Amino acid sequence: MTSATRRIARIAGPTAIALAATEAANMHIFAAQTAPVVYLNGTLLFVAGVAIVQAHNSWRWGSPLLVTLTGWGVTALGLARMIQPDGVTAQEGLFTAAIFLAMFVLGGLLSWLGYRPAQGALR
Repeated sequence: MTSATRRIARIAGPTAIALAATEAANMHIFAAQTAPVVYLNGTLLFVAGVAIVQAHNSWRWGSPLLVTLTGWGVTALGLARMIQPDGVTAQEGLFTAAIFLAMFVLGGLLSWLGYRPAQGALR
């Protein structure tokens, strides 16, 4: 794993865990969000995703691909929120819970990849 992959995984992993946990706990606030707030959120996600892709656009199988796909996914989500900020918001339910669970698992995997001891390192 390259140092860029490890560095980005160390940032994206805990961020995904925090987002999944806090958004799941605060679902009630999303129904009241205004389009400008959704647009701003999309802009921030878009910038973060582009930054990941700019720093790490590796299509090699394994952890580099996971980090790259995370960057492209965050970019696409941000762009979608910018294009339609007044669109349908997430509703509490099984699908939304599954999305939060997937974000939490992805965050855990990225965190593990980023913070596990380097191969061949002294233990």
